[in-house]
Amino acid sequence: MSNLTTFSAANLPSVQALSTALRALETDVGAAGVVIIKMDKTGHWVFGADQTEVEDDSTWAINPFSFVHGFIAWGDGEVLGEKMVSVSQPLPELDAAPPNAKKGWETQVGMSMKCISGEDKDMEVRYTTTSVGGKRSVQALAVAIATQVETDSSKPVPIVSLKKEHYAHKSYGRIYTPIFDIQSWVGMDADKTEKLEAPKEVEVEAVAETPAPATRRRRS
Repeated sequence: MSNLTTFSAANLPSVQALSTALRALETDVGAAGVVIIKMDKTGHWVFGADQTEVEDDSTWAINPFSFVHGFIAWGDGEVLGEKMVSVSQPLPELDAAPPNAKKGWETQVGMSMKCISGEDKDMEVRYTTTSVGGKRSVQALAVAIATQVETDSSKPVPIVSLKKEHYAHKSYGRIYTPIFDIQSWVGMDADKTEKLEAPKEVEVEAVAETPAPATRRRRS
């Protein structure tokens, strides 16, 4: 037998326990290949590493089970730490912020959504934000879903268009904030929203984010 496979069985977990522990890595660091969507400083919705611009007339299904809250610590253009859990759970406990975090731990909220029309149909994305305007928009969307569930629980999934508004800041000029403009409501079993799942707890450490110039693929 090769020396590469002659491990001592002492103090080792069962193969089943090992499998469970290895699969837990997905919960700890998040599923691979998650596409990030955001609004950039010029007020355009963009996604992915290339910051591809969202189609103006695309519509998106919000996963009502995907709302999360927690904390994030940013360094100089990189995420030093992130602790997010479902809104059905209490906020995660915090230890000391990473030493190079510019603002320490910042409160963050977010959710997941799926494109249901246009060139990016079926793409699933994650949206998170620490900005005041962004958090208010997510809060308004969450309240709208709660109201809808109380009125008609058979259609808890909002179909939205990604819009924007802006205000003038005396120091920073025009500031854009996101709007999730609800177009309609559908059920969880609709073809547009199949395979929506509740989020898992996520804790990420030292994930680098390399900013890239926005690709203006589709500007009306």
